[in-house]
Amino acid sequence: MKIALASDHAGFEYKEKVKQLLSSLNIPFEDFGTNSTDSVDYPDYSHKASQAVSNGYCERGILVCGAGIGMSIVANKHKGVRAAVCESVESAKLARQHNDANVLCFGARITEWNVTEQIVKVFLETEFEGGRHSRRVEKIHLLTSL
Repeated sequence: MKIALASDHAGFEYKEKVKQLLSSLNIPFEDFGTNSTDSVDYPDYSHKASQAVSNGYCERGILVCGAGIGMSIVANKHKGVRAAVCESVESAKLARQHNDANVLCFGARITEWNVTEQIVKVFLETEFEGGRHSRRVEKIHLLTSL
């Protein structure tokens, strides 16, 4: 499994910690930026990482900004991306089990690192349950306008 990583300036330090965590777990990743705490526009980086998930270059993504919300809004514009903002271990578990979320978003200004570290691990370890959830997930991506 290869992970697409991205952050804006507010999430940069957490993204760097996620890189260390992934390395310790021997999980490959690609860092789509940003590369400092200098102010940037979050959509630029969310688009890059989300496209890598959408086109299959990366199996999952992890996106970090101040609240996680902006990154998730952008990510969910990409075909096949199911991004979830998770502020707890339980929300990360359910996002994977019930929604087959393939992009994790979180806020560096919202969740403390010790909790975030557990969120990332659970997101990576938890499998999609399928079954009744498959039918629901299949209804997420619209092929045409309603």
